[in-house]
Amino acid sequence: MQVDQPLGDLPQSFRDEQALLVAAGITTWSALKRLENQELNRLAKGGLATTRNLKRLRGMAALVCDLDLELADAALLIHSGLATAAALAAATPQDVVHQTGRLQRQLNNHRQSSVDLAMANRWIQLARTRQLQN
Repeated sequence: MQVDQPLGDLPQSFRDEQALLVAAGITTWSALKRLENQELNRLAKGGLATTRNLKRLRGMAALVCDLDLELADAALLIHSGLATAAALAAATPQDVVHQTGRLQRQLNNHRQSSVDLAMANRWIQLARTRQLQN
C-alpha cells in the first residue's frame, strides 16, 4: 500500500472518525500518521468520533506507512497486541502467529488463520529493517 494512498473506505466501526478526518482535510495515510495527540484530542472534541478510535487509526496508519501493510493486516496486528513496528520487530514469527490466531479464535472466526510463519517472518523482517533505517 502506498504511503500517500487515500484512506479509502474504512471499516464501519470507524465511520464517524472517517467523516471527521475527511472534513478536516486528512485524506491520506501519511497525513493521519503525522497527527499528534493534541490534534487527535481537538478533532474528537464535540463530535461522535472518539480519541480512542482516532489513536487506533493513527497506529494502523503507522503500520501501513512504515511497513507497507494492507489496512486489514495492520488492524489485525493492532488488535492482536502488536501495535507498533518496534513490538513487531521484537516478536518471533511464532509469537505473531499465536497472537493473531488467538484473536481470531476469540472473535469466533472459524476460518483458517490468514497469518502463517512465512508471512509473520516477512512482517518482522520489514519491522527490523525499518528500525535500522531510523
